[in-house]
Amino acid sequence: MKSLLLSTILLFTLLASACAPAATPEPTPVELTAARLPVGYIPNMQFAPLYVAIEKGYYRDAGLDVTIDYSMENDNTVLTATNELQFAVVSGEQVLLARAQQMPVVYVMAWYQQYPVGIAAKTSSGINSVADLKGRKVGLPGLYGASYIGAVAMLDAAGLKESDVTLDSIGFNQVEVLMTDKDDAVVIYVANEPVQLEKLGAEINVFKASDAMDLVANGIITNELTMQENPELVQAMVTATLKGIEYTTANPEEAFEISKKYVENLAEADQEVQMKVLLRSIELWQADRLGYSEPEAWENMQRILLQMGLLEAELDLEAAYDNSFIP
Repeated sequence: MKSLLLSTILLFTLLASACAPAATPEPTPVELTAARLPVGYIPNMQFAPLYVAIEKGYYRDAGLDVTIDYSMENDNTVLTATNELQFAVVSGEQVLLARAQQMPVVYVMAWYQQYPVGIAAKTSSGINSVADLKGRKVGLPGLYGASYIGAVAMLDAAGLKESDVTLDSIGFNQVEVLMTDKDDAVVIYVANEPVQLEKLGAEINVFKASDAMDLVANGIITNELTMQENPELVQAMVTATLKGIEYTTANPEEAFEISKKYVENLAEADQEVQMKVLLRSIELWQADRLGYSEPEAWENMQRILLQMGLLEAELDLEAAYDNSFIP
């Protein structure tokens, strides 16, 4: 009897063990590759796609642990060329200027499909076209960078030379300078200062560099060594960043809320103005093929840099950019 009882207990124990769910093994942590991504400016709404790509896990899903770095653009180009950085966000002219100095940087993803620079003037000034700037005083951050390149390109397209206007280095004070009529016009970023000027009640004309000619704007660069030895890393960065742009374009309100975590005082800023800045930025990012770099834009950029004396000779433009990572 005792033997029968023990047998019965053993049988129930075996049945219970067979029916119990198997223990779920702990998932093996995915080892992420750390990537510092310099953007060349302070935390700002224009970087919303990067913030989205971080928060939505697009970089993590691609195997990347991305940290945004807000240091200066020229340094970032040099650091990428020497492989101390694998990536940076820079504008197209920086790529050509670097390659002219034998720096092996390569532009692998266009972010801004339209060059974001423009010129703003009050309607009361009588400046109704870029050609009307002849003999006028034009404020700009300084004689360097994308603002300077864009301004000269616009003058060139209008049949003017740099010497036909007075370029006034004013730092990033375009709104104040134009509102107080210190200069006749100012070089601006078309998604930013015009929104602020309109909010202040100014009636302005805005002339866009992208309407004058196609130029290479901000995008992601890497270096030749990274492309050769770790193309999967480049592909991961490009693909995840493009997902961030796509999601931001489709969901600007959510992207705006996500950006509050990264942009200091954004929650306290004028929400209407900042939302307009984001929406106008989205217009500059859109394209039939996101990330694609137009050969004509590189040719135009090189011509302007040669004309300005910033380049001494033509470069092998096909080596300066690579569209093979674009879907």
